[in-house]
Formats: sequence, structure tokens, C-alpha cells
Amino acid sequence: MMVGTEHTRLVLLRGNSAAGKSSVAAGVRERFGRGLALVGQDNLRRVVLRERDRPGAANIGLIDLTARYALDAGYHVVVEGLLYADRYGEMLARLRADHRGPTHAYYLHVPFEQTLLRHATKPIANELGEAELRDWYRELDLLPGGTETVIGPDSTLRETVDRIMLDTGLAGLPALDL
Repeated sequence: MMVGTEHTRLVLLRGNSAAGKSSVAAGVRERFGRGLALVGQDNLRRVVLRERDRPGAANIGLIDLTARYALDAGYHVVVEGLLYADRYGEMLARLRADHRGPTHAYYLHVPFEQTLLRHATKPIANELGEAELRDWYRELDLLPGGTETVIGPDSTLRETVDRIMLDTGLAGLPALDL
């Protein structure tokens, strides 16, 4: 079922833990203003459903449903999370194919050593250690078909937000009065 309009933007933002996905998504939203919905995997999976990340989990459908609802309501949407290719790839491919407007996908790539350093600065650093991070880490877990732009660890938060704003055309659009 087709979703959104030819004017709505869909941004997929994926990568390993501590790659900066949530910070980038928040930066894009702050820069754009009203009318941009953040659909965060961690929020829907951990907070709303309190479920483990596993194949076929309920959060996959909830992410899809939430993104589609926001697009149909006229919002631009950023879907962000680990969103492993083998678990979420099919849903993301359908969402991308069904979206009437431009869709852009980014993979924030950070080597494992940097993941550990970044994780140490997070509030949950004492709850999760190297073993869990190593178990979750997937080197360049890209979606099939070469649909993602890989952004490496040398890109600063500001540079990454700037790039996404320009690439997607969000930089030239007015905030929405929703």
C-alpha cells in the first residue's frame, strides 16, 4: 500500500550501537523543526514494548506502522536504530518501495574499537559491557542492493546532520505547521 506523498521525506538511519544514530536523528529533527517524526527502534522496542531484539519481534511491525502513519499524516520521517539487515531489511525494503516521496538511507559505520570508546560515555555504560557490544556488533551490516550511503567515523555530528539535510532536501523545506 502506497504511503506518504511525493513531498514527504523518509530517512533510514542505521548502524551499530554507539555509532551516533540517535544524536544524528535528533540533530536533523532540531534543524528541521516541526513536521519531522522520529521513529526510534530503541524507544519502540525497549520502552513501548519492552521486548528483546529477535527475528520476527513485534517491534518490527510497530516501527513500520508508526513510520507509515506519520508519513500519511504529512510528516517527514526518520527511522533510526540498529535495524539489522537480516531482521528488519524486508520491512525497510517494503516501506521504501511503498513511499511516494524521496527516501534516503544511511549507515553510520564505526569500527568496534571506537564503539567501545563511545559506549563508555553513555549513561548505560555500567549496565552493558564489551561482551554484549561484541555480540551485537555487525561489521558493515548493509541492506542489499547498495541502497545506503555509508558515513564513516571521521564525519562529525554537525557534518553528518548537514549532509543528511542537504542530501534529502530537508534543508530547503519549511518546517510544517502540524
